[in-house]
Amino acid sequence: MSEITKRITRKNSTPIKVYCLPEEKELIEAQAKRAGMSAARYLREVGQGYHISGVMDYEQVRELARINGDLGRLGGLLKLWLTDDIRTAQFGQATILAVLSKIEATQEEMGKVMTKIVMPRSEP
Repeated sequence: MSEITKRITRKNSTPIKVYCLPEEKELIEAQAKRAGMSAARYLREVGQGYHISGVMDYEQVRELARINGDLGRLGGLLKLWLTDDIRTAQFGQATILAVLSKIEATQEEMGKVMTKIVMPRSEP
């Protein structure tokens, strides 16, 4: 392949070197990891003015969606029981109390996930 027809890629382009202190490097790498990117991609995107949104937020949203689905299913069971649906005729008081307990536990789980989103821990 001749030099003219050679495809231009990042690997065969000139790198930009940035000198930084070890703690600065650690901070950049930690920020990149939180965003789900390599340090090089993170610096390239920040340098071009892109807004970086962390991958953690997306993971937390997926977790909230899963918990919300659990609550919906539990609520559906409770609704069937309250409307005397034939499918829940065998549900006794213990089953209903277990469903209510599971709803409460799931709500607590959702609260913990929301707290992690609103007040994330700073990583060492």
